[in-house]
Amino acid sequence: MSDASRMAAIGSFGGAPIDDPAALQDVEIAVPELRPHDILVRVQAVSVNPVDVKQRRSLPPSTIPTVLGFDASGVVEAVGPEVSDYVAGDEVWYAGDISRQGSNAQWQAVDERIVGRKPKTLSHQEAAALPLTTITAWETLFERFRLTRDSTGDLLVLGAAGGVGSIMIQLAKALTRVRVIATASRDDSRDWALQMGADVVINHHDLRAQALEVAPDGIDYLFSPHSQGNIETYAAIVAPFGEITAIDEPPGMDLLPLKEKSIAWHWELMFTRALFGYDLSYQQSLLNATAELVDAGTLRSTMSAAIGDFNAAGIREAHRQVESGRMIGKVVVHR
Repeated sequence: MSDASRMAAIGSFGGAPIDDPAALQDVEIAVPELRPHDILVRVQAVSVNPVDVKQRRSLPPSTIPTVLGFDASGVVEAVGPEVSDYVAGDEVWYAGDISRQGSNAQWQAVDERIVGRKPKTLSHQEAAALPLTTITAWETLFERFRLTRDSTGDLLVLGAAGGVGSIMIQLAKALTRVRVIATASRDDSRDWALQMGADVVINHHDLRAQALEVAPDGIDYLFSPHSQGNIETYAAIVAPFGEITAIDEPPGMDLLPLKEKSIAWHWELMFTRALFGYDLSYQQSLLNATAELVDAGTLRSTMSAAIGDFNAAGIREAHRQVESGRMIGKVVVHR
């Protein structure tokens, strides 16, 4: 662009339906200024998550564009004065910070401590599919559930063909000894979950009966992306002293049915570290560990669709696919 202080971005002007022009538009905005620990990344690819859609829908009407987007893979363009881990030219991947400008832009400023080195064996588009879901899955398995390489028992992954489920299955199989029970309701999503490494796939439309059939003594660990209306079922299928981690926030949810079995309930929000400046480098470490697992052939990208149209039209199509509720894996938009 002719003015080095300006850049291209995709902006949203309010919580409009996806086909409304205000939902996503090509805009020109200021290049972000770097904080001391920031790197400036030339974004090459992004993926769209349910949280992107949720954030877009919740925006109030405004004449000032909000730049959405979390997952990104790109190349370091410049670094802040206190950056120690990266230099210009490094290839990186990350999931960003919900309190800052998003990745749907030409350049993005992001704290180096939540950024990892991109896997060498993946393209930018393949890499962009993984960071947010990997952080969510990793924190769930190894912080909330405190699983180790020696952990056994049954892990039930609901919505297993989605972004988080796809990488959670892989991580659990690679780094623990648990049996992974996945849920899916369509043939294509069932096949995908099995490709990711699930030991058993059951239908979430008949969750109670099928879970108890494959795990009659109860589920030890349950990952819940859709908790609304499921608490009674969870109370029935989770073992005494079992554990649940949820990533959604249905209003007015009553957890009392879980008390009789002393079932633990955990929340997982991968943005907590960035929001509170808490132990930021943990996410850098887990992204680097994931990159090593990818490059060793232990983990694979969960990209299932790629859109080579890094502008409002391409991002709009990706949002449309996520909103359909039928996504398998991840949709990526790249240059």
